[in-house]
Amino acid sequence: MAKMITRRRAILIMAAAAGLPLLSRVAYGKVEDAPLMWNGIALGAPATLILNMEDRDRAGALINRVVAEIVRLERIFSLYRMDSVLCGLNKEGAMAAPPPELVEVLEMCQYVWQKSDRLFDPTVQPLWTLYANHFAKSDPDPAGPNSEDIRTALSSVGFENIKFNRTRVVFTRRPMALTLNGIAQGYITDKIVELLRAEGITSSLVDMGEVRAIGNQSDGQPWRVGLSAVASRGKSETVLKIMDKSVSTSSASGFQFDETSGFGHILNPLSGQARSGYARLTVVGERASVADAFSTAFSLMEPDKVRTTVASERNLSVDLVSLNGDRLRFGPDVW
Repeated sequence: MAKMITRRRAILIMAAAAGLPLLSRVAYGKVEDAPLMWNGIALGAPATLILNMEDRDRAGALINRVVAEIVRLERIFSLYRMDSVLCGLNKEGAMAAPPPELVEVLEMCQYVWQKSDRLFDPTVQPLWTLYANHFAKSDPDPAGPNSEDIRTALSSVGFENIKFNRTRVVFTRRPMALTLNGIAQGYITDKIVELLRAEGITSSLVDMGEVRAIGNQSDGQPWRVGLSAVASRGKSETVLKIMDKSVSTSSASGFQFDETSGFGHILNPLSGQARSGYARLTVVGERASVADAFSTAFSLMEPDKVRTTVASERNLSVDLVSLNGDRLRFGPDVW
């Protein structure tokens, strides 16, 4: 059987209003002086929210709003909830009056699809299903699905076969299916940041698999985000210092279809192959959704193409490690 390694990790949101620390360096004298903390489940992962505001009732209400917003958006984008909007669209192949959030994400997908020469394509779900079913067999061919099955799956792939606007979404070819896992996590991160900012939060780190910072830390220092290949889970190979930026990392080792780690979740919509060219690829940008999508696309590009695409985008940077350990950086100096 296949050994599935999830890329999902614990969610952490730390936030503070102006003039207040995220966490005290010394013990709080009274419980009411401490930041408010919530522990639970969000996006299918353990979640911790730490919020420091002078008005604890307001802080508690804001935590409830954050949790409710995550749940609401999950009900739109999740592939694991059969009652989600996305699962309904995949089943029916069409939808009238789609949620505006779904249309907004599809517009972002279309932009990155075009900028990446079709390497970012959320219609790769048939390929994902092919690889998952192949390696779920009791004795799968270690070489992966055969070429004919890959060609069949590819015949259902192509973002150009989705027509959408504010009033409808239609698949013009069937069977087709969407996965928004390459952008929705970043999009939800962005929405939570918008919510926090609207409530006067000036210092925050939102880590929902994709990371986005509001301002600096409360002591004025930039946020520090460690980078390493997902599978290593050890000491960070490098640390980024960021302020008002998002960080998204893609690594084939984050999810493997097979025991030998030869086939990862980063699927090429043109060739049908399931192999990334990098041990780790990290994108730094303003919005987590955009960084999330480009981190997938860049994982399938040659370094020169990554460089030229980054140069054409405003406020986008890349830090990558090749399979043989070479490290390259493109874009503005944000390190």
